Amino acid sequence: MSFLQTALNDSVIVRPPGFYIIAFQTLPVISVYFIFLAFVYVVTVMFNCLVIYIIIFNHCLHTPKFLAVLNLAVIDVILNTSTIPGMIKIFLLKDNFVPFNLCLVQMFFYYAFVTLESFALAVLAYDRLIAICFPLHQHSINTLRRMSCIISLIWCVAVSISAFAVSIMTRLSFCNSLNVFSYFCDYAPVFRLACNDYTLQWSVASVLTSLLLAGPFTFIFLSYIIILTTVFRMKSLDSRVKALATCVEHLILVAVFYVPLFTIFSIGFYLRNIDPDQRVLSLSLASCIPPCINPIVYSLKTKEIKIRAFAMVKIHKIEIDQQRTKCLRV
Repeated sequence: MSFLQTALNDSVIVRPPGFYIIAFQTLPVISVYFIFLAFVYVVTVMFNCLVIYIIIFNHCLHTPKFLAVLNLAVIDVILNTSTIPGMIKIFLLKDNFVPFNLCLVQMFFYYAFVTLESFALAVLAYDRLIAICFPLHQHSINTLRRMSCIISLIWCVAVSISAFAVSIMTRLSFCNSLNVFSYFCDYAPVFRLACNDYTLQWSVASVLTSLLLAGPFTFIFLSYIIILTTVFRMKSLDSRVKALATCVEHLILVAVFYVPLFTIFSIGFYLRNIDPDQRVLSLSLASCIPPCINPIVYSLKTKEIKIRAFAMVKIHKIEIDQQRTKCLRV
């Protein structure tokens, strides 16, 4: 009884040693899903690192467009690294305890990089907007310095907001259940376990989720209204098709990232009886799949990156053939 009284006292904060991540209790053969996630993680790291390598070591790709692509690739790697290895450890290896400080670190990285993913898609929309609507002034408007400033700004915003949101979690006391029903140390499932008032945390989660997802999505939506208006004013059909073709891959990325998230939240809001395990499964897929698909759908299909990727493979093959020839001579 004295423990509860102490916990409920606002002047004393009770921090637990950690939390137990529990989910997927009713789903059959869930281990197959985590083996699939391990494959997703390998693909994410391999292809995004390939994109990063190609852009960094090819000076002709040091342009605003490819700086935005590089930014997305870095975000994708870190986003999936913040969740998938932990999910495999928790659910496949049956080690579901996460120390308190590590829980906050995971929470920070996940939300910072989900926010950055949302902003990165908006930056790519900005690049398409300038390229299509202001083709004659593209190189003066969208300079490398300006793109660097935009990307630096969104990183500062995402990191600052996530750091603030996670820091206020330290004001909560946890004196009841320590079981977090999610696939990682998720923000809302954790603060709902607190035994003191969590109105501030709930408000921050609600407002920031709306702003950081709906804000960039609104910018992307308005950008494409302007782009479509510009495209349909073009007199040449070939010019229209060419302009729209440059937007298709980006629109796929936007759909893959936003549609599952908005669908899950809408279903949860209107149909409150959604199965908790199915909701967690859907959210984990919505978070983990986009970073895997992005380099395949967008980056590696870009003409400049594709040419240099094939060139790298060709050079590597020539080097192997030369080594074999030397070995045969010896």
